Amino acid sequence: MSGPAAQFGGLFFRAKDPDALVAWYAEHLGVPSFGPWPQEAGIATFAPFRADDDYWPADRSFMLNLRVVDLDALISRLCASGIAVETRDEWDSGDYGRFARVTDPEGNPVELWQPPT
Repeated sequence: MSGPAAQFGGLFFRAKDPDALVAWYAEHLGVPSFGPWPQEAGIATFAPFRADDDYWPADRSFMLNLRVVDLDALISRLCASGIAVETRDEWDSGDYGRFARVTDPEGNPVELWQPPT
């Protein structure tokens, strides 16, 4: 067998209002729900963090990271929809790409990542 024994296949988590959350992700980030989500080949990261790490809010056990093609265009669309987008100078790294962060309606952090070209 070549390659890893397992590859990313999905993310499952609990929500107070799953229907509203599905609609928000579909409208603002283009994420389909409960069905196949064809992906372009690309890298993904599996990285458990220490419980006391401060990379995202301590009251959240996970942060979703989504690869995006045009971070600036997505940031503009999100801001036009009234969604707060967090950016930091240190998140614009040539080595790892560019990052921004939003919070979904249930308070889950979502990192938007444009990999380096």
